[in-house]
Amino acid sequence: MSIKKEELIESLKYALPKTIPVLIGYLFLGMAYGILMKAKGFSTFLAMFMSMAAYCGSMQYVAINYLFLAPFNPLYAFILTLTVNSRMSFYGISMVSKYKGSGLLKPFLIFSLSDETFSILCSGNVPENVNRKAFLFFVSFLNYIYWALGTLLGCLIGNFVRFNTKGLDFVLTALFVVIFVEQWLDSDNNHKGAIIGLICSIPILIFKTNIFIIFSMVLIFIVISISYNLDKYKERKLSE
Repeated sequence: MSIKKEELIESLKYALPKTIPVLIGYLFLGMAYGILMKAKGFSTFLAMFMSMAAYCGSMQYVAINYLFLAPFNPLYAFILTLTVNSRMSFYGISMVSKYKGSGLLKPFLIFSLSDETFSILCSGNVPENVNRKAFLFFVSFLNYIYWALGTLLGCLIGNFVRFNTKGLDFVLTALFVVIFVEQWLDSDNNHKGAIIGLICSIPILIFKTNIFIIFSMVLIFIVISISYNLDKYKERKLSE
């Protein structure tokens, strides 16, 4: 069934304000990424290709130093990418019901799912006068364009403005710190996941080698899986 023009307009009007915070964040983060790529000697084409074909902000930052500037190691690249983006698999599972019936839009919705898009789509219900499929698409598409636009602006700035970019890549660390703090505050009194993540990341600080990034992520996954199954086992025992 086709979507009427009026429904599209109403859906866009409803989706646009919800994506404004993402616009502000993505412009700055995308610009920082574009500037870093140019500062490291990479082309605007590669930066834009990564932002539009990969569209995985945190992994794009990681790729600069750990993939593009490191000796080529396809196995390491695969494992690192898989572990950094593994959280998306959990997002995807929880979005199955929301994406149901989205038809031809589903491949793009799956591809363009990000932390921020997930947050918007999971918060609140869509009003009756707003087409659900159109709303899903506009939120995903607008956030995707914001990231690409930020990258392009960063590349343009990197072409014409020369300054010391030392420390600029700390923006990724700052992003992770903000996400960590927000999750800590949102989790009420249950900070088990955050504490597990901090403890399992200690090897990175001690050894300071790339391989321990993967080791720590795998360790986090194993410990959280064990903890989750233990909690489920205790719940079953209590219910018996």
